[in-house]
Amino acid sequence: MFDELSIVSPKRNKRLQTGWEGFFPYYAGFPELFANEILKSAGLAEGAKILDPWNGSGTTTYAADRLGFSSVGLDLNPVMVIVARARLLAPSEADHLRPLAATILSQARAAQGTLDPEDRLLAWLAPETARFVRAIEKNIRRSLVGSLTKSADGIHLDRISGTAATLYVALFGMCRRLVAPYRSSNPTWLRCPKPQEQKVAVSMASIASWFAANVRGMTRALVALQETADGGESFSKSCTSILRANTTSVSLDPESVDFVLTSPPYCTRIDYTAATRVELAVLAPLLATDAKSLGQQMIGSTQVPGHTIAVSEEWGETCGKFLEALRSHHSKASSGYYYRTHLDYFDKMSCSLARVSKALKPGGSAVLVVQDSYYKNLHNDLPVMMAEMAANHGLTLGRRDDFHLRSMSDVHPGRKTYDRPKGANESVLCFSKH
Repeated sequence: MFDELSIVSPKRNKRLQTGWEGFFPYYAGFPELFANEILKSAGLAEGAKILDPWNGSGTTTYAADRLGFSSVGLDLNPVMVIVARARLLAPSEADHLRPLAATILSQARAAQGTLDPEDRLLAWLAPETARFVRAIEKNIRRSLVGSLTKSADGIHLDRISGTAATLYVALFGMCRRLVAPYRSSNPTWLRCPKPQEQKVAVSMASIASWFAANVRGMTRALVALQETADGGESFSKSCTSILRANTTSVSLDPESVDFVLTSPPYCTRIDYTAATRVELAVLAPLLATDAKSLGQQMIGSTQVPGHTIAVSEEWGETCGKFLEALRSHHSKASSGYYYRTHLDYFDKMSCSLARVSKALKPGGSAVLVVQDSYYKNLHNDLPVMMAEMAANHGLTLGRRDDFHLRSMSDVHPGRKTYDRPKGANESVLCFSKH
């Protein structure tokens, strides 16, 4: 049933991230081309519903929207909820972005107000710089975030308007430029300055110029999309929901989804919140959690869980053997810290797959992009583990396509200590539910 699927490389290519896609350069996930080819060739009926439980920057929901399918995108990181909602902004809304941005900048210059001494932007920015950035954010919030988002029972980022989300993304881009000195070669890591380092100090004029330039660029990209739509492709033809949710506990309607397209978090101890620390700082007035608390909830958390987790047979034979080899490995902390973080990963992933499987209709399909890795010299064959785990939750593997690529772990100095292959395999796993 998967023979007709058109599967191209799921590896993101920065050279292809141009136009509207270029404003959402967040780590992990797959490119628009991959999502488009999969969904167009899947033989889905009109009205089909697509689910991406780890939606990230919204590639799946955006591609589904352009192709006329309803979709649901979930993500635990509030930054990604904002980004994915911005990505869905209709091209017809392009005309009012620049006037709105000009008004917001004018208001920010006129009344910056005082800066909370605990403002999280101060982790990287000098006080005057942080004060003006916060003034811009505050005016976006005052002008465009209303009672539907800020309701009496808390903040609902899933209700924020596409326009507000887009201006937040423009602000995110400007802040990422400000904190560039604190980014490492690892694209998932933004560090805080050391005590002896000076924090970033930039003039109001430069900040305003960078923010305005981002808005102009987004406007041009949306206009280009509108021209594409005028050529025969339409937008927002179906219902798309972007929700902040934890896949281990989310309540999804049983047998409500026709197709799943997603890339689960890799088992490489990546702190996905670290890549969005400055964005989380920008959003702090709208959030009830901080980066540390959020990171603890993430699949693949680098923070050791405080509760005891037992190995489950539902995780599969390969996973069990890997965990036993990891626990008995001679290297420091293998039987303690690293063993517990891996237990946390597989426990959360199994819970998530169970919920995704229950949401999938009988006869529905799920396509997962999964990458293998190494712990020291131990092969963490996540594609095989994921296939076994999925089988224990009612999903049958029908096709697997592998793509070899370079891995960030190859540049780690400790890699030379162990004899293991270079690079990693990114596997596209195609499952069906019977």
